[in-house]
Amino acid sequence: MRQCVVNKLVIGGDAPPRVMGVLNVSPESFYHDSFIPTNEIHKKAVEMIDAGADMLDVGARSTAPNAQAISGTEEASRIDAALKELDGTGFTISVDTMNPWVLDVCLKHEIHAANDIAGFASPAYVQRVAQAGLPAFVMATDYIPGDAVGLDATIATLATVVQRCESAGIDNYVLDPGIGIWTPYRSYDDNWELCRNFDRFKKFDRPLLAAISRKSFIGSVVNREPEERLAGSLAVTFELLRGGASIVRTHDVPQTADTIRVFQQMVKK
Repeated sequence: MRQCVVNKLVIGGDAPPRVMGVLNVSPESFYHDSFIPTNEIHKKAVEMIDAGADMLDVGARSTAPNAQAISGTEEASRIDAALKELDGTGFTISVDTMNPWVLDVCLKHEIHAANDIAGFASPAYVQRVAQAGLPAFVMATDYIPGDAVGLDATIATLATVVQRCESAGIDNYVLDPGIGIWTPYRSYDDNWELCRNFDRFKKFDRPLLAAISRKSFIGSVVNREPEERLAGSLAVTFELLRGGASIVRTHDVPQTADTIRVFQQMVKK
């Protein structure tokens, strides 16, 4: 498997599975307890790093279905304030935005990667990432985030994303199969299918991101709200690690780091 290097952090290949901690500065988030006010960003970031996060993913708008929409101006203002709190920390940081001019604001700060759930569908966005020389996390998207339905469609869409990366001259990236209910056309069963077949995405020879933390398809089985889906999330995480996940995006850093340690012990030869 090819590796992706983000601020000297090696993801994929022979590297151990990594932990990406979610720094959520959007009060509209589906998981309300994950929202972090600006004045607590630095403290929370330090806690996550101390608890085992290898990097932090900063996002300022919710992408959950039916979430309240915000303007690009509001997103830029929120993420700018959050990144100011992290400047000078030396932490490895990605920014979760699909807006090219919000990314421009982020580039004024110490960031190390772009996390694009739109899968580089925007030529303006991918051009900015390429010009900045940023590594990237890119999700399976044709036109709107998460629009691939089912395993075969997701594989085909990831092939399109790979082509977009190649066309832009970007070779330092991680693929995200995009597990979750992103559109009304997706079902819970569609997401379980992606989880059960996660190893199929290894065909692209790229590091894979597992981003399933507390999502609704898990809630559909355990019949619990996001605040009570930790155990379910960790169970799915273990299986995605078995399927080849190179990095796990999570709201729950200590517990996920422990899950990875146990997984590594289980597969130790």
